[in-house]
Amino acid sequence: MEKASTRDVPRPFELHWGKGLIVEEVTYSGEHHQPAIQLLEFEDGVLSIRFCYYDHAGRFQRSPLMVGQDEVAGLRNALAKTPRLHALLKDMVG
Repeated sequence: MEKASTRDVPRPFELHWGKGLIVEEVTYSGEHHQPAIQLLEFEDGVLSIRFCYYDHAGRFQRSPLMVGQDEVAGLRNALAKTPRLHALLKDMVG
């Protein structure tokens, strides 16, 4: 199993409809890519969850996120360090 990858948070993001900060992030370095779940806080305080991934060189990828069982387990373990993101995802799945 690969180790989790880390990036500095908070860090800025900018989309066509707004910008803000990535305030929490969990990621896992899998065989093919680094899936990530991010808590985005827009400038107006609205929170959103982004499911995305990076290549192994650390470049953001704009394709659908696909994760296997090992990556799910790695992301689940990393969620212990992100209380706000963990709470929102827990609320989402009931």
